[in-house]
Amino acid sequence: MSAIEKSMHGVFTRFRVMAVIAGVMSLLLWFVDLPVVYLIDNPSLKEQVSWIPYLHGYTYPFYVLTAIHLAAKMRWSVPRMIALILAGTLPVASFIAERRLAKSVAKNLS
Repeated sequence: MSAIEKSMHGVFTRFRVMAVIAGVMSLLLWFVDLPVVYLIDNPSLKEQVSWIPYLHGYTYPFYVLTAIHLAAKMRWSVPRMIALILAGTLPVASFIAERRLAKSVAKNLS
């Protein structure tokens, strides 16, 4: 494996990890925190899930940075990079983007 392939592999691995983390945090935010805060009138339950938006707020910027880094390394267009960044905003989209890119990058690197 050449130095360029190793570099690409590292960038892609970081993106994959952050895509999974961002996807899990997005699922927790949309389907645990938001329903508890807005639909359930239980202050103690709200207190138990209050960490979710904070952790999501800290992890999403790292997802964005890894997406930008990957797009720059792959020399993708700005619209494609923006689509990759926006995939982190919907609960399942980051998982879908990660899977599609895994297939695409594996094909390009082999």
